[in-house]
Amino acid sequence: MSGPSDLYRADPTYVMRGVRTTGHHFTVPLDHARKEGGTIEVFAREYTSTDHDDGVLPALPWLLFLQGGPGGRGNRVTQLTGWMKAAARHFRVLMLDQRGTGLSTAADALTLAARGGPEEQAAYLAHFRADSIVADAEIIRQSLGSPPWTIFGQSFGGFCALSYLSFAPEGLARALITGGLAPLSGSPDRVYRETFQRVAARNRKYFDKYPEDRLVVSRIAGHLDNVTENLPTGERLTTRRFQMVGAYLGGNARIDGLHYLLEDAFVDTAAGPRLSHTFLDQVGALVSRSSNPLYALMHESIYCQDQASNWSADRVLREFPEFLPTAASPLLTGEMVYPWYFDEDPALLPLKETAEVLAAKSDWGPLYSAEALRRNTVPAAAAVYTNDIYVDRDLSLETAAAVKGLQVWETDEFHHDGISDDGEAIFNRLLRMTGWQ
Repeated sequence: MSGPSDLYRADPTYVMRGVRTTGHHFTVPLDHARKEGGTIEVFAREYTSTDHDDGVLPALPWLLFLQGGPGGRGNRVTQLTGWMKAAARHFRVLMLDQRGTGLSTAADALTLAARGGPEEQAAYLAHFRADSIVADAEIIRQSLGSPPWTIFGQSFGGFCALSYLSFAPEGLARALITGGLAPLSGSPDRVYRETFQRVAARNRKYFDKYPEDRLVVSRIAGHLDNVTENLPTGERLTTRRFQMVGAYLGGNARIDGLHYLLEDAFVDTAAGPRLSHTFLDQVGALVSRSSNPLYALMHESIYCQDQASNWSADRVLREFPEFLPTAASPLLTGEMVYPWYFDEDPALLPLKETAEVLAAKSDWGPLYSAEALRRNTVPAAAAVYTNDIYVDRDLSLETAAAVKGLQVWETDEFHHDGISDDGEAIFNRLLRMTGWQ
């Protein structure tokens, strides 16, 4: 280990089912451009296969996994499966808890209150985007004594990979991206305009497969308009919040789970039909942001460069009345974030004013360098999913064309959760596309 010891510490190593795990803690600047602005801690967990002897491990190259989000902590696994099984044959896998998540310095309603009022909290969170995550990663790489390493970015992690290629390509041996080619310019409105159309198409495909569920969704919406149903956390479930269960539509591996959710939505009671506790428990877990408030706070900012989002998804929604909760048979929504989240989710209520400040912020810095991407020399490969409802196919291909040498594998076999479906095959294919023998 190189670097000052007071800026790094390692946890004990544990052995599970065919996997070793070691936690690594790093102290990094809050603001990488202003080192005197204080520090935070960032955590990453190393996973290696026990197929490799201890003596072999130092010779294995590192692979950094950049998780989806924003606001998603690194995966916690107890055995190697899927893409991690494939990666661990060749790499030491480092699973990053991006700043503000997991065991990294927390950023939630409890901890943000210590930062001051909404303006101060928003100023603090301005350092929680992809550019800061990349700067953290470079400190981590150098602290571990690693030469240029491989990165693997899923969804928002792919956005971070593009920022890495823009601002620190010297730290990369190769970049692998799945479902994560962000638009390099333009308003967030164009993103949501495309994704609303993709989500509408996915609704139609789902209801073609399960036509009876179209009636169930309409029945639930009508019921919620007339009967008070409370989630386990105590607040009333509204139609617009129920529509968030459309998150199921984002994948091959999850879409049929929506049918199971809806099939036992109602129970008969002495007072008439009510939503079952089983249904309300599951919906509550789906629609709460208590475990990842950064997702709601920062989601639209990941598309912003020198402009404010001003609640882009909420504004664009008006162009698609079939998604409005007042529609006769409202469609289910995807990953969009709306200002009313901060009125209805108890975990987000204390952050409402902070969210408003972030939505109005117009002086965001750049997330990408078009010039650096045009001159890219890092081997890079990306899986683009034709029917992805979260990261639009057309916008993805537009970005791919702007990155020199980026190889694209487009497929309609998978959706946004492709690496949960057949991660081993997807990872191996992308790795080979970057010249790995």
